[in-house]
Amino acid sequence: MAAVLVFDLESIPDIAGLRAVRGAAPECSDAQVYQDWLSERQAKGQSDFMPLHLQRVLVISCAFRSADGLRVHSFVDRDGRSEGKVVQSFFQAVEKHTPQLVSWNGSGFDLPVLHYRGLRHGVQASTYWDMGEDNRDFKWNNYIGRYHTRHLDLMDLLALYSPKNNAPLDALAKLCGFPGKLGMDGAQVFAQYQAGQLEDIRRYCETDVMNTYLLYCRFQRMRGGLSEAEYAQEIDLVRSTLGQWAADEAHWDEYLRAWA
Repeated sequence: MAAVLVFDLESIPDIAGLRAVRGAAPECSDAQVYQDWLSERQAKGQSDFMPLHLQRVLVISCAFRSADGLRVHSFVDRDGRSEGKVVQSFFQAVEKHTPQLVSWNGSGFDLPVLHYRGLRHGVQASTYWDMGEDNRDFKWNNYIGRYHTRHLDLMDLLALYSPKNNAPLDALAKLCGFPGKLGMDGAQVFAQYQAGQLEDIRRYCETDVMNTYLLYCRFQRMRGGLSEAEYAQEIDLVRSTLGQWAADEAHWDEYLRAWA
């Protein structure tokens, strides 16, 4: 079977980058740099969401399904200095496996962030960026083309590429009988990071990729990629695999209980 890599990332405002862009004085604290930016945005009635090129990647979580089974792994910037390594590790996984990439709003958020941060850190990702120059198959189906399927942004596709039709991951997961988000959402990540809860952010990101993988399986059943029997087998595999992980990782136990 072809490898499938479902991914999601969590990020925080890049205050060092904001300092550089704004030319902030050295004596100005990070907190003041950020607050000055927020105040300016609020005065103009603008969103306080940091632009994508100023989102610093904390965690990239991946659910990887292959002939060897299902596994979840997270690349985490634990020391605050390894963002480039985290981004490079993700693209190395793409380079190694050339998987089917799956996301929920990956085209609108995750991948543009990875593009900007990869550029910032000198990341190499030749397979990901191949649009037919090296592999002719990629000319008609590559990771970059919006209407290609080598990267499948489920949210974008299900909305028929119309942002007004977009639906949130949490709502769709719950509508399909899956757990959805547990205990956190993206708006809380920065505060959780400031409180030193990096592992909680990692666990939250992992449950998001599991929700996305389950929706991908549901989509495959709808489009005929999986038969009813194959879909049921895949759901059973996910449940049994999570059951094995639950003894070591409490969030999977919580996820399974919410799924019940």
